[in-house]
Amino acid sequence: MSNAYTYEYKVVTFRESLIGDALDSDKLEKVLNKHAGDGWALKAITSADVKGRIGPGAVEGLLLTFERPRA
Repeated sequence: MSNAYTYEYKVVTFRESLIGDALDSDKLEKVLNKHAGDGWALKAITSADVKGRIGPGAVEGLLLTFERPRA
């Protein structure tokens, strides 16, 4: 079977540090460009509650789903 049409996926969590912070578009752009430089294409952006670093609660964030052809 040929690998010509098979893909691999990567999901990256993007969140701001505190509830209510505005989304930092410059940071998001850097994340997108970093992964694009590694051959990943953005497939989807999904809004989600993302677990914070401190405490049991979650903050609003984004799940970035990337796709690239499997080598």
